[in-house]
Amino acid sequence: MSRDALVVGINTYKYEGLSNLQAPASDAEAIAQLLEKHGDFKVWRLPEAINQESGSSYIGGKIKVTLAQLEDSLIKLFNPQAKSVPDTALFYFSGHGLRRTLGIQEGFLATSDSYPEARFYGLSLQGLRRLLQESPIKQQIVWLDCCHSGELLNMNEADPGDQGQARDRCFITASREFEKAYEDISEPYSVLTKVLLEGLDPSRYPERWVTNYSLVDFLNQHLKGVPQCPTFHNFGEPINLTRTWEIKPAESTSENNSAICPYKGLEYFDCNEEDPKYFFGREKLTDRLIVKMRQCNFLAILGASGSGKSSVLRAGLLHQLKLGQKLGGSQQWQFYLMLPGEHPLQNLAKVFLEPDLTQVERAEQLKKAQELLTEGANGLCHLVQASDAPRVVLIIDQFEEVFSLCKNEVDRQKFIECLLGASEQVKDQLSLIISMRADFFSKCLESEYSSLTDKIKDNLMVEPMTQEELRRAITLPAQRVNLGIEPELVEQMVQDVKGSPGSLPLLQDTLTELWKNINDNTLELGTYAQLGGISGTLNQRANKVYEDFDTRRQEATKHIFLYLTQLGEGTEDTRRRVLKQDLVTPKYQETLIDEVVQKLADEKLVVTSFLGEKGLEAERVAVVDVAHEALIRHWGKLREWLDENRVLLQKQKRIADYARIWQENQYQSDLLLRGNLLLEAEDIFIKYTDELPEQVQKFVIASVEERVQQQQRAKVTIGAMAVLAAFVLGLGLYSYVQALGLHFEEQYNKLITGGSAEPEQLKVLSKALQKAKWEAKKGADTTAIKTYKEILRAAQNIEESIQEIPNKFSDNAQKKIEDIQEDTEISLAKLVKEHYIPALEKELNKPKPDFGILKPGAKLSDFENQFTGALKTTYEVLMGSPGLAADSIYKNGSLDSNEVIFLPCQTLKTIDYLWRQATNGNCGFHGEDSWLAPNCQELKGETLTFILFESEKPIRKHLQNCEITPSSHSTLPSNSNICS
Repeated sequence: MSRDALVVGINTYKYEGLSNLQAPASDAEAIAQLLEKHGDFKVWRLPEAINQESGSSYIGGKIKVTLAQLEDSLIKLFNPQAKSVPDTALFYFSGHGLRRTLGIQEGFLATSDSYPEARFYGLSLQGLRRLLQESPIKQQIVWLDCCHSGELLNMNEADPGDQGQARDRCFITASREFEKAYEDISEPYSVLTKVLLEGLDPSRYPERWVTNYSLVDFLNQHLKGVPQCPTFHNFGEPINLTRTWEIKPAESTSENNSAICPYKGLEYFDCNEEDPKYFFGREKLTDRLIVKMRQCNFLAILGASGSGKSSVLRAGLLHQLKLGQKLGGSQQWQFYLMLPGEHPLQNLAKVFLEPDLTQVERAEQLKKAQELLTEGANGLCHLVQASDAPRVVLIIDQFEEVFSLCKNEVDRQKFIECLLGASEQVKDQLSLIISMRADFFSKCLESEYSSLTDKIKDNLMVEPMTQEELRRAITLPAQRVNLGIEPELVEQMVQDVKGSPGSLPLLQDTLTELWKNINDNTLELGTYAQLGGISGTLNQRANKVYEDFDTRRQEATKHIFLYLTQLGEGTEDTRRRVLKQDLVTPKYQETLIDEVVQKLADEKLVVTSFLGEKGLEAERVAVVDVAHEALIRHWGKLREWLDENRVLLQKQKRIADYARIWQENQYQSDLLLRGNLLLEAEDIFIKYTDELPEQVQKFVIASVEERVQQQQRAKVTIGAMAVLAAFVLGLGLYSYVQALGLHFEEQYNKLITGGSAEPEQLKVLSKALQKAKWEAKKGADTTAIKTYKEILRAAQNIEESIQEIPNKFSDNAQKKIEDIQEDTEISLAKLVKEHYIPALEKELNKPKPDFGILKPGAKLSDFENQFTGALKTTYEVLMGSPGLAADSIYKNGSLDSNEVIFLPCQTLKTIDYLWRQATNGNCGFHGEDSWLAPNCQELKGETLTFILFESEKPIRKHLQNCEITPSSHSTLPSNSNICS
């Protein structure tokens, strides 16, 4: 490996305006000796002097260097004419710097013959940059310790960035363009060179190379607080600089931990402690982004969905900027990362909140930030200028959400104007970085966003990875954890992925599945084929998760993914983040949603997170998102769902958007639906009530109420419109049916004899169920219980009719009846558990409970007064009012077959459990082997069944249906199942 270095130190100058210097020659000689001894460099010195005694060369402090000599030496170094060129070339310069202003500013490295008055300045920095760009040398190193004259130089003029043939570059200068370098009179070396010598000392790393990256780390640490702050730019892979040659073999940096999966599935690589360790293949793109950061304060990263924009933004660019190894001083910057979401201005305000605030402090800061942002760009400038950091970097990932999720045109316009205005007003303090799906660029072309279009035109497009980059992305993460991978597998995956702009999530997901199915610590081609390859793995896995669910959970899965998909309008469908509570509907209750979301998250099909600061639990709410848009594009079943339901989904989400605006504006009546929109919403409400979120239902009902009130004020009555209004204005179930013009059974029989059409009663029951739930939430327990019982009674009547004419009723309608019954029982049991069971639990949990007795001579008409103690409380829960009032049909203190259905199985199980818990398992609705309980001394050998109910036959049959029988006693549900 050939390594050449040109080391220049100029002390002597001809021009009177350039004072002679003391440090450059000694600076350069010290660098030259260190590179020869510890870097294996062949060093050329300029100006070169020969020690007469030893014959060795050194930097001559009194010897002049002409421009011609410097140019010839640089050409020889970076553009050699020999057949073989060195692998590495290093140029070090110490001396004066000059600046020329002729319309534009241009910097120079002053040579001894520089004479500014004759417009002869020395070596042009721009010329040096062109030489570096044309150089065939793959590893280029330039260190410039100049500007001693006090001239203000822009050293970036000499830095070619990512241009040219060089694979790796290291560029370090003595000062920024607005600072001057200086010599420390107490030291033999200038400030930068002194720290360079210390950083290059290989004794700091006795068993490994000093690289350009570790050198920059050292400079950052040891030049803190020093007026002369270095500017540097590292590009590409690490360049080895110096080392101790008596070196032991370097220890492997692999973690040797097969429990670590080095791949990310459908998630992006983030900027954190772990992800950047395994992020490979985008090094060149990351370097190009860093070069762009040096050149301007606005950076747009565009690419197809699945091209890896978020990963390169976070684990690539942001990670490197925080390290500060590739761009001088970037580790001191303040970084704010955000997603626009539905309310981009609100989310922008939140990123400026300080961490670890109390809830009150957070609210105060948020209010101030929001008030500032109402001022637009000026307000954002104030927030930026409040930072102590030399630069604020505002990073907006998934910028397309400004168009796909933000529905408020005014907010969108203000947000964009705020960002662009601030980036112009405080361009020296603010850098703005956005990533956006390329198919949304057309949205920016609309006239109102022309300023954004102008900015994004100079964007950086994320292209598909090259084959070599794909190999790195596949193999290097595996090497990090000492994971084997068959070469044939690598090549097959590269061939399957190459040229596909949106395939990276599929690649990572497939690699993750291969890791899960690892054999002998090796990823194998055979397993890859079994999984279905790149295109089939995700589809196969998603299908398996779905098929493992029962019917109820499959329906919930479909509901979740449809709700998490933002339908495209002239663009592809995208994902959207939603509050988990917004997924909850009457049909898909919270416990079901929690369970299914958790399973989907475990399988990496969705991701969950929280909004709000850690420690402020009152403000933290769960958020759910599709793991990646690749799932929307490549899961066949989801594509089918979207295609089948697209029109309906568009209508539902349009209504949901109106409902959200209504809620956000304090429920203003002028924001309610009217006209055709209301008719459309009513139709959806009637057909899909139990699938709509509660807030949407309230919005539709409020709209209907408003219309009815307007009609009443205008003395207008329209029968068809009054149907729904009769229900929402508080009428009971049967009143609502009567408003339809038919009694319940008559209506059902009319429909059932007409064919397979779904009975209108199902819609009635669904509306009634929602009414009962709203009543329960409002605290109207007695009214809610009454409605729940009416639903159960009506459902029983329909079931009996189904048994009489089974072939005249669709399977779907029967299934819906069962779902309504189950939902009603669960909701009724939940209400009883919350409001009535606690009194019984408290009584039975006393140290010495009063179990109670049946009073001598008591009659059924005495109702709860037949009993004392816990027996009385139990009766009140089941038969009393307030309570379930199960005998409400005949009100005779006894239960027949039409009334026992009002006792939810879950409530009976809870009561049975509480009694057994209080009596060491002896007392309940049955004994150990029969309906008698001889071991129940507390109730004198009786059971609750015989004591509480006059006619035990209907209740015994109901208990058997609830699996509360002597034979089922050994399998009684646990406490967590009964009382949760």
